Amino acid sequence: MKAAVFHAPGRITYDTVEDPSIKEDGDIIVKVTATAICGSDLHIYSGGIPQARSMVMGHEFMGIVEETGKGVRSLKKGDRVIVPFPVACGHCFFCNSLLPGHCENSNPEHYGPEGGVLTEKGGGLFGYTDLYGGYDGGQAQYVRVPYGDFGPRLVPGGMTDEAVLFLTDIFPTGYTGIDWAGVKGGESITIFGAGPVGLMTLKAARLRNAGRVIMVDTQAYRLEKARQVADCHTVLWEDKAEDVVAAIRELTGGRGTDVCIDAVGFEPDRSLWDRTKAVINMEKGSVKVLEACMSAVRRGGFISVLGVYPMPYDNFPVGQFFDKGITLRGGQAPAHKYMDLLLQEVQAGKVRLDDIISHRLPLAEIAHAYDIFKEKKDDCVKVVLDPWA
Repeated sequence: MKAAVFHAPGRITYDTVEDPSIKEDGDIIVKVTATAICGSDLHIYSGGIPQARSMVMGHEFMGIVEETGKGVRSLKKGDRVIVPFPVACGHCFFCNSLLPGHCENSNPEHYGPEGGVLTEKGGGLFGYTDLYGGYDGGQAQYVRVPYGDFGPRLVPGGMTDEAVLFLTDIFPTGYTGIDWAGVKGGESITIFGAGPVGLMTLKAARLRNAGRVIMVDTQAYRLEKARQVADCHTVLWEDKAEDVVAAIRELTGGRGTDVCIDAVGFEPDRSLWDRTKAVINMEKGSVKVLEACMSAVRRGGFISVLGVYPMPYDNFPVGQFFDKGITLRGGQAPAHKYMDLLLQEVQAGKVRLDDIISHRLPLAEIAHAYDIFKEKKDDCVKVVLDPWA
């Protein structure tokens, strides 16, 4: 089959690789009909999250069941399915606690309670390095999906691939940030990052009847996309974080917003000085967006961290966290928990997901796709790939 294969930072190629096969009774093989590039994929592409061997990328995919293991009961060949990005068994302590990203069985070589930098990680993730199980991903023509009776969801008839594809990751992730904060209606929210996850968080905020929503980004074209997909106020981060925070406070009576969402993570746009500081501190990336959230949220407010942070960072503002009485929560989104609810919302026409797509490309153009997405070329917001074009 053909697949997008990561070889080294900055090098992803369109290769012929061995077809996947059933390894366990609960496995299914999915013929991928649509897949996408996620901002989290860029952390591997940039070298921010290490991966030594070559592997098939991608954790946002859907398709048609091609084959099932003899233990699979809920699916059959020919079923259309969407597949959540965590690999989860469905019966361990954490899966039973609706925390599939912490599954105790899907990442046996690197799992552990510590949550370290290079060991004792959480559960498995598709196409997301050996640290998270070493599972080949869905930027391919076929993919092996373990625990077929727990993860995949059937796609209702009449719904296009693009209508439901983002239920695999970015819409449940955006909804998670809003749900963690307990948004019930009327709250003010600042979302840092108008990329795909930030845009889905905006949609989730509107679904939960939030009040004023402020989108912050360094790219004017992404803020324009945010205004197109949902009602929001936008702030362009041009230079200093202090200027952004001041603008947010001015819009909220000097207090800051009830909720802040970090939809960026450890690899924001950075100045040469920011990069130099990271080298001096022996850190990867920056916590500048999380620090901005700490300042922009009101006292007693809530911060949801949806962007990836893979390692410890010095000078974390714990004093500010304490003095302001902030509630802070982050981690991998429990996609399985929200997929059924959100699928119903999409099917009912309460929210549209495909309007964030800026580029539709054949999988054969994977190198170009990663380049324009990472470098924000050609006003790229979200790339959807066709493995069979």
